[in-house]
Amino acid sequence: MILTTARRTSLSPLLTRMRDREPGLAASFLGGAVAAGLGFASFAALLMVLWVSSPYPDSGPGGALHVAAALWLLAHGVELIRTETLSGALLPVGVSPLLLLLLPVWLVYRAARDAVDAPADADGPPPVPARTVWTGVVLGYLVVGGAVALYCGGAELRPRWPWVTVCLPLVAAGSAAAGVWSAYGCPREPVLRALAVLPEPVRRLVLGADECARLGTAVRATGAAMAVLLGGGSLLLGVSMVWHGWAARASFLQLTEGWTGRFAVLLLGVALIPNAAVWAASYALGPGFLLGVGHPVQPFASHPAPLLPPFPLLAAVPDAGVGTPANWAAGLVPAVAGVTAGWFVARGAVGLPEPGAPAPTRWSAARTAGVTLLTAVLCAAAFALLAEWAGGPLGVSALARFGPVWWQSGGAAGAWTALFALPVAQVVRAWRLWRRRARGGDVPAQGTRAGAGGTGKEQPRAKAVARADEAGGKKEPAEGKDGGRRTGKGEQAADGKGPGKGEQAADGKEPGKVKVPGKGREAPDGKEAADGKGPGKGREAGKGRTVIARPEPLPEEELYDFLPTDDPFPSDWHDDLARASRWAALREAAASDGPSVPWTSPTPPPLSEPRPEPTDRTSPSPDAPEPAHPESPSPETPQPPEPAP
Repeated sequence: MILTTARRTSLSPLLTRMRDREPGLAASFLGGAVAAGLGFASFAALLMVLWVSSPYPDSGPGGALHVAAALWLLAHGVELIRTETLSGALLPVGVSPLLLLLLPVWLVYRAARDAVDAPADADGPPPVPARTVWTGVVLGYLVVGGAVALYCGGAELRPRWPWVTVCLPLVAAGSAAAGVWSAYGCPREPVLRALAVLPEPVRRLVLGADECARLGTAVRATGAAMAVLLGGGSLLLGVSMVWHGWAARASFLQLTEGWTGRFAVLLLGVALIPNAAVWAASYALGPGFLLGVGHPVQPFASHPAPLLPPFPLLAAVPDAGVGTPANWAAGLVPAVAGVTAGWFVARGAVGLPEPGAPAPTRWSAARTAGVTLLTAVLCAAAFALLAEWAGGPLGVSALARFGPVWWQSGGAAGAWTALFALPVAQVVRAWRLWRRRARGGDVPAQGTRAGAGGTGKEQPRAKAVARADEAGGKKEPAEGKDGGRRTGKGEQAADGKGPGKGEQAADGKEPGKVKVPGKGREAPDGKEAADGKGPGKGREAGKGRTVIARPEPLPEEELYDFLPTDDPFPSDWHDDLARASRWAALREAAASDGPSVPWTSPTPPPLSEPRPEPTDRTSPSPDAPEPAHPESPSPETPQPPEPAP
């Protein structure tokens, strides 16, 4: 009994570890194998349909399956060998249709992305580790790919094994890595760890401190330039096909007579359109491409091979001879690509700030030039890879080389990009800097106030109420809602800069002159100011006086934020009879309740803002004379006749 308990205790950690292990490797392996199987099945189904519909099949279904396997390997870039020829020599076939490569790449990408099993919500299980998924998908794909290569190893079209060991792992590993990276949200850490292989001085010289921003800008600029370059190549191909339409149609009809054969030729031509676009882009760059050894096709001179097999895409090759201005016009394609790359680099160097957002990082002219050169290097590498993949041999001797030479085309792409992107990046950078200064992008964002006379954005409805010292007649500085400043003499600065715009002189006995902002109207009392220095200028020097500033006008964008739902001012608000009744009620209230705070405007405040209460409301003493209301008649001032009802 004790031995059994001990044995169970020793085995429980192992069982727990096996039960709690991450079950991602088997699922990832199965996903990679399924992706390879689906790709091969797609090619096999297409070839079987063509074999069944062919009126003159020269082999059985096994031969069609062998051709499908060879075509699937050729789509990965594997070079094939033809064994059954008239001369008995082995003829290589190395031109890979780039359009056929999209299906295997997409299948591996989806398999890796789905194998990560990232939860849609935060409460779900954690995703499968990236290394586990990548390893499982690549191994599963290579197992099935190796089996397909072994299957067609003894057929008429057999693969070359050095190419199998290089191209299949390269396609599988790259597509799986892209799928895992996308499933994890495209993090930056793997890219930065990959850059760690570079020496530290080289990485610091090329990328600098903000390596992530520079590399991201260079990658975006490279993608934009390559898109323009390949799009321009496709445009040149279409124009040349239309120009040589009669020859293309004749070659299409000459190849075969049955509709099954023509359909097969049409599918092959469509699959080779991306290759032809790369060839046309290399033609626009200057080095051109080769139609056999010693037969270059360039904008300045074209020497196509005299005995080319009839094919619609080959019919679009420019005619032999010296180039014309129409051929030289193809140079606009790499020029536009370089300008596009320079524009994207300038956008990364100086970004226009959004309203209320902090100003983006600004690169110097030297750093901008460095990122532009990095973009040129990336463009050269990307186009060299495409040129190598789009070309290859179609036989021996004169047919040993078809397509662009990778190092010539890649070098030309980098040179064109650097030539046009450098000046464009500097000019656009200077223009964006000037535009930022014109928009005020270098000043602090509005909304902060530096002080009384600051430049900050002020609150829309400003109102400040000051209290006088009862004993000494001094006023303490106070701030209102708008950050305004009140001076020691009771002057109120509504804008926080200078003398008040709504000061009122009042000494508790006689109302002083009231200065209304923007209108210059004064109270019709004809008296001098309380300080005795002259006519009323809005200054006060008495005791117990209260100043209420006129509210500042609302900004234009906030005019409709405080509108009431109903009209607070009916049509009879300014009627003469209603006005007389209101002022009579105000006189009675002033006589019964004591002194009140006079308003600077006869119109009542908006309903959205309550009427302010006096800050220092003291009850009048029995011996103090009754203060006069601002609207009460004065013995020195003649009153106008009251309007008739």
